Amino acid sequence: MTVTHRFPVMIALLLAGTAAWAGPPYATDDPEPTETGHWEIYAFGDAEGAHGVWENVAGLDLNYGPVEDLQLTATIPLAFAHEPGFGTRTGFGDLEIGVKYRFLHQDREGVDFAIFPRVILPTAGHEFGTGKTQLLLPIWAQRDFGPWSLFGGGGYTINPGAGNRDFWQGGIALTRTISERLSLGGEATIEGAGETGGHAVRGLALGGIYKLGGPFALLVSGGPLAEHHGPNGWRAYAALGLAF
Repeated sequence: MTVTHRFPVMIALLLAGTAAWAGPPYATDDPEPTETGHWEIYAFGDAEGAHGVWENVAGLDLNYGPVEDLQLTATIPLAFAHEPGFGTRTGFGDLEIGVKYRFLHQDREGVDFAIFPRVILPTAGHEFGTGKTQLLLPIWAQRDFGPWSLFGGGGYTINPGAGNRDFWQGGIALTRTISERLSLGGEATIEGAGETGGHAVRGLALGGIYKLGGPFALLVSGGPLAEHHGPNGWRAYAALGLAF
């Protein structure tokens, strides 16, 4: 699977909605929704590449908690791609809309669980997407141990279109609160092939969140991607977060 073919799938995995400064900057999401009556907004850039070919998506990730245990999410991206000999292309990325619902709580059941279905709408046509509506159906869990948080899960993506195939994906992350301002963590992810003849992609990443003061925070992560029988590459994420 080439980096270009993997791009719309990575949007579904990497640009998922977030909660309470968890989720981003990690590809692995968490089950905690945005607090009731509050917003979390991320101005982000997310890139991946291999052997001189790279693709980047930048935009806004909007999250709102309308009622307890529920989060509404919309991701509005612009896409950029570069390939040696072909130059750089730009355009709209596919619009993502999701709803996170937490149905188990740590303080009662000992662990948080949430579902987070998301629809990816083909606003980009075939230039930076499949041209088809995709549906991601994940479940996420989390358990906290003092300053440590362990969260992860995964789901199934319905990926229609000629040459495409449905696939599974998942991840697990471990983070630690270092101080009132800083937390650090790492994760491991895997994503099945999203096209006929493609291969699974595995990833490792280190990340951190630094609270700048007031409602602002800086979020970063990055690490290698490895594709079986394909090129090894990298991915990187950075965002300015606003919570209010």
